[in-house]
Amino acid sequence: MACIALKVDVDTLRGTREGVPRLMTILRLVGARATFLFSLGPDHTGKAIRRVLRPGFLGKAARTSVLEHYGLRTLMYGVLLPGPDIGRLEAATLRAVRDAGFEVGVHCWDHVDWQDRLLQRDPEWARRQVQIAVERHTEIFGSRPRLHGAAGWQFNTAAAQAEAALGIELASDTRGSGPFIPVDDEGRVIGPPQFPTTLPTLDELIGIDGLDAHNVHARLLSLTSNRDRDHVYTLHAELEGMKLMPVFERLLKGWLEQGHDLVSIGDLAAATAPVDLPRHLLVQGEVAGRSGLLAVQGAAWRQGRVEI
Repeated sequence: MACIALKVDVDTLRGTREGVPRLMTILRLVGARATFLFSLGPDHTGKAIRRVLRPGFLGKAARTSVLEHYGLRTLMYGVLLPGPDIGRLEAATLRAVRDAGFEVGVHCWDHVDWQDRLLQRDPEWARRQVQIAVERHTEIFGSRPRLHGAAGWQFNTAAAQAEAALGIELASDTRGSGPFIPVDDEGRVIGPPQFPTTLPTLDELIGIDGLDAHNVHARLLSLTSNRDRDHVYTLHAELEGMKLMPVFERLLKGWLEQGHDLVSIGDLAAATAPVDLPRHLLVQGEVAGRSGLLAVQGAAWRQGRVEI
């Protein structure tokens, strides 16, 4: 049976407090498993205004109604209001997710800082950001995290090396076509196995080619109808857990009718032998519907050469 791993990115205090409980309820109703990745430090969503000059950002913001989905208060955090500490304020919510049987892991410490600054900072900055998120996860859950999924798919070699050094065993930091081992130009392994997001997200699709909240699910279901391979679908507590929950309900129903098993990243990894995973370069590339560069699955590495 083909699997779709559900990866829930939780970016904000509001998403943690309101979206996460709603998602747990609907997932349990249909018997779906999922991986929840948490932002564990301050919510500085308002600072994302710095992205206004990034190519494509304004168009995406207009298409996806940022104010409607995130709320005015959230958009003031870090600008006109102090950024609340998500991990401290919502530790009980995070533990409730784990106690309900869902897989949990690290999304980031500060979502906006990571997304906007990773590629401009040195390796020590990346290591420190991962480290403080790992420490907060350990404080909240009483155990070190096994899984990391980078905020905004912003990721590079330094971040992969930080994951490996801090004991991360599985990662979903990238966009791509299937699981892989990330390597450098010399073929050296730089981090744990990657289980990349393989399907477009709702905010990448809505507003394009006549797609809206009423029909976007059909486009996604068309991409999984063949059941020819496993997929990773990334959803957001602030979108599918709130205004776009009806869309997500239609997706879940459609995937189950197609015969997919809805699983976590860990479930997907358990069915995969690491020694059999292909090795691929980790590169920066564009993804349709999203602004800026993202970490993507690059060319395959075979016997000392890169296959184009």
